[in-house]
Amino acid sequence: MISDNIILATDSYKQSHHAMYQPGTEVVSSYFESRAGGEYPYCVFFGLQYLMDEHLSGAHRVTPAMIDEAEDLCRWHFGQELFNRRGWEHVVSAHDGRLPVSIRAAPEGSVIPESNVLFTIENTDPDCAWLTNHLETLLVQLWYPCTVATISREQKRTLKSALEKSGNPDNLAFMLHDFGYRGSSSSESAALGGAAHLVNFKGTDTIAGLRLLMAHYAAEEPGYSVPAAEHSTITAWGEDGELDAYRHILDRFHSGTVAVVSDSWNIFEACRQLWGRELRDEVADNRERTLVVRPDSGEPERVVVECLSILGEQFGHSVNGKGYKVLPDHVRLIQGDGITRHSLPGLCDAITGAGWSMDNMVFGSGGGLLQDCDRDTLRFALKCNWVQVAGVQRDVFKRPASDPAKNSKSGALKLVRTGKGFRTVGICENSEPDVLREVFRDGEVLVRDSLDAIRNRADL
Repeated sequence: MISDNIILATDSYKQSHHAMYQPGTEVVSSYFESRAGGEYPYCVFFGLQYLMDEHLSGAHRVTPAMIDEAEDLCRWHFGQELFNRRGWEHVVSAHDGRLPVSIRAAPEGSVIPESNVLFTIENTDPDCAWLTNHLETLLVQLWYPCTVATISREQKRTLKSALEKSGNPDNLAFMLHDFGYRGSSSSESAALGGAAHLVNFKGTDTIAGLRLLMAHYAAEEPGYSVPAAEHSTITAWGEDGELDAYRHILDRFHSGTVAVVSDSWNIFEACRQLWGRELRDEVADNRERTLVVRPDSGEPERVVVECLSILGEQFGHSVNGKGYKVLPDHVRLIQGDGITRHSLPGLCDAITGAGWSMDNMVFGSGGGLLQDCDRDTLRFALKCNWVQVAGVQRDVFKRPASDPAKNSKSGALKLVRTGKGFRTVGICENSEPDVLREVFRDGEVLVRDSLDAIRNRADL
């Protein structure tokens, strides 16, 4: 593993920072926030528990071998002797390799407005003031699960609104299925992003996300999927065998839900002629099975509405109490191509605008869900807010004249609840209890959040 040595799991320049702090510095405290001006005015805080388990806990202690490896790398990497061997040897000798830092954090799943503290970190050993921001590189990677959880929640809001308008909101938990595993930058990214999506929904094909939640968040059955065809399972029969391929799938899957990609050649003919005529009775007569037809190409707003129209002509439809058309229970549609947080609202409007209930639909999202974001989507940053030098505490901050949006907070901070959510205040400014909890100290994870608790906090 590239990150199995915590000394080297950081940006290169941090190896030199121990020599740059003011002599006599005993404590460095920093905080993490989603700065104002991001795509959304809030974030869903998620992922710290995994990061602590995987990188910071006592199971990952610093060893003399790690120190030797880091010193050798830094020597040739920088071309000079600047490695903090003495500091890291102190971590080993005084703390048995455990990291002497304290982290106070908001409960995971909390929906926190922008420009508020999400967690703070400070060293607990005055000889390790340099360690606080050495860990910034790993800690700031929380931008990813926080951002995916936020993007996923915004799509949940879109779908909830569309369901309330045209259908049954009880279907919400399974309306957006994660298809993003193959498009992720790594297996760990898939696990983190997949887990973050499952904070809001229960449908996924990203098994890595399930495993992360089961291992780190006390989740027993965090997400579900269904049997589903891919193009190869259809095209392998040949174009002349498309009907046989579909019939074979129906023969093999008699109950439950089965999804079948149907645009390997012509989605409209598949809906009209193959599903709607040749196989109509096999689909309609089995009330224990739901066939989910999947288009996978073309302009979603046009293709989805036309497919619904064709399926409605072939299988019939009813009109629900809200005045929208609903296919029979044994036929549904899933659109998994081109679904992003930007395209989904327009597609929902097109579907309901054509008179169709959202109850007919499920959506899938891959790269648009797990990869269409970066640290600046929600403007995450970790900055120093106070230090202690020779026994004297000093509030510190940055105020770049060229970009006031990058101003940082100063002084010891806490997060308090207000009638509108949360607000960051100075730790002595307000008598309200601090929402931040000490979740980590000296190599030990002190608080564990379950997926159930996280889902409850993040719910709409």
